[in-house]
Amino acid sequence: MTSSPTGLQQADRVVAAPQPTPSWRTLYRAAGVAALTTAVLVPVQLAVFMTYPFPETVTGWFQLLQDNLLAGLVDLDLLLVVDNVLLVVIALALFVALRPTSPSVTTMATGLWLLAIVLFIASNPALELLALSDRFAAATSEAQRSAAVAAGEALLAGWDGTAFQVGYVTGQLAGIMVGLVMLRSALFGRAVPYTLVVGNVVGFGLYLPSVGLTVSALSGLVLWAWYLLIAPRFFRLARRS
Repeated sequence: MTSSPTGLQQADRVVAAPQPTPSWRTLYRAAGVAALTTAVLVPVQLAVFMTYPFPETVTGWFQLLQDNLLAGLVDLDLLLVVDNVLLVVIALALFVALRPTSPSVTTMATGLWLLAIVLFIASNPALELLALSDRFAAATSEAQRSAAVAAGEALLAGWDGTAFQVGYVTGQLAGIMVGLVMLRSALFGRAVPYTLVVGNVVGFGLYLPSVGLTVSALSGLVLWAWYLLIAPRFFRLARRS
């Protein structure tokens, strides 16, 4: 004759029961969509950059924003702001996927990446310059126009100032760190991490004299390929989650 389990034994069984594994399917799917969206936006940005070269003066920026609002905002990296917002989702998905491989490095890299995103967005002057452009166009006196130009020059000076430079460097370092962790993981193959590492290493070419912008553009093309490569990996992780 067997005795029925006591309340304490039942409680022990409940405590000892395995907890369900959390599903990250939604996050991985969102990261895949974010990567594909970024891959679509990059060629649009390059096409606009080639069609509408950067103005050399503040008044030139004002005129571009008045003549072609969308082209002016794209030249002012507004789409890159969108890319960076999408990168938040991608960074979080990579954190979840890579944390078991290297918790310390993955956490540090994710923190640096998120910091870089915040600094880049904070340094962008697109909407502020748009407001100054409208103010300049509506000005009725030379003093008002001069004030708008002076404010615009200050914004352009800060565009590649401390916030941008710190964000750029930390972003490249974070990308390299994530790529190196990827190489130790079996989730992303070899092409994805190598593309990420190479793209971010080449990105430091921005600081080369004379050819910095050209090398930086090459880095952007490599990272565009990375977005194309990693999107299907995220969708595969979503199915397996």
